[in-house]
Amino acid sequence: MESCSLVDSAAATLCSSTAGGRRRGSAGSCATRFLNCSSSSKEHGVSASYSIGKMLSGVRSAARRKLFRNEHEWLGGSLSEFTSGDAGSSHWWTTLENNFVLEASEDQYGGVLVDADRLPTDQAAFARSLAASLSYWKSVGKKGVWLKLPVDRSEFVPIAVKEGFKYHHAEEAYLMLTYWIPEEPSLLPANASHQVGVGGFVINDQMEVLVVQEKYHSLGLDGVWKIPTGFIQASEEIYTGAIREVKEETGVDTEFVDVVAFRHAHNVAFQKSDLFFMCMLRPVSNAIKIDETEIQAAKWMPLEELVKQPFIQEDHMFQKIMDICIQRLRKCYCGLTAHNLVSKFDGRASTLYYNVDEPEDVNCDAA
Repeated sequence: MESCSLVDSAAATLCSSTAGGRRRGSAGSCATRFLNCSSSSKEHGVSASYSIGKMLSGVRSAARRKLFRNEHEWLGGSLSEFTSGDAGSSHWWTTLENNFVLEASEDQYGGVLVDADRLPTDQAAFARSLAASLSYWKSVGKKGVWLKLPVDRSEFVPIAVKEGFKYHHAEEAYLMLTYWIPEEPSLLPANASHQVGVGGFVINDQMEVLVVQEKYHSLGLDGVWKIPTGFIQASEEIYTGAIREVKEETGVDTEFVDVVAFRHAHNVAFQKSDLFFMCMLRPVSNAIKIDETEIQAAKWMPLEELVKQPFIQEDHMFQKIMDICIQRLRKCYCGLTAHNLVSKFDGRASTLYYNVDEPEDVNCDAA
């Protein structure tokens, strides 16, 4: 009955706003006689068949048709808007449908996604619409609610939190909040749990590896030469990310060969997990031009000199990675190559990384 109480409240507001007009002898009608307005339904031309159930039906219709308008001045409007019998009643239902339920689309899991482009423009209207919408969504058995609030609607955040919404994730332009309606553990997917990094192992025909010294690094890494590394950008492939990072840091152009290994770690940054993919790359240029904002120096270093660094010798993870890369060079190990495929599951193109029985790369004879 939460929806009923919300409609009662709106109707009571309407009645109170028109009470002064009745006291002045206005011939107008209040379309909410059945909600105990002080005047008779007959006097104001309201059919007794417009019951509470009918009003709730109007609210539900609004949600089903996904209608939302900026709040009109219907509560403070002229009584003549409600006075013409059936026409007045029709206006009342149109008003309910156009003002109560937030515009939203349904998802395949029984939830709704509120349209961020059609939110109310002021806090009071948003608070009323959000409360009414939640009441309706509960009444029709919806489960999860996704509420995306753009930066220019950030003043709505406290209102949503007060209603029980929880933070999900944030980007530069918006904050996403969620609300789980059923009285059971939430089944809404959590925020992204991982960040993804890449490293480029670039080696030329002289068995020299492209290495860098970073301007900003952890304690104990002063003077250490390492392979170029970085993070994958949004909607970027692993192999293109590795190529991009090498190009940005050193100016060297490369081609992707394969993924030779990947590492999985946890609680790395802001309690997020981390996936790091080591990519074997083939250089197609040699000239070095560093990114001076991030890189202190870059050069081609003999492979033997690289692996003899104390840092590599003392770090079991990096030592193992170097061992794998060397085995790859000796054709004793095959990495994962990238293959573009489309799945019927979602109809989208994606990249599958796998090792084939007969590698297209003639440099890999491990099979």
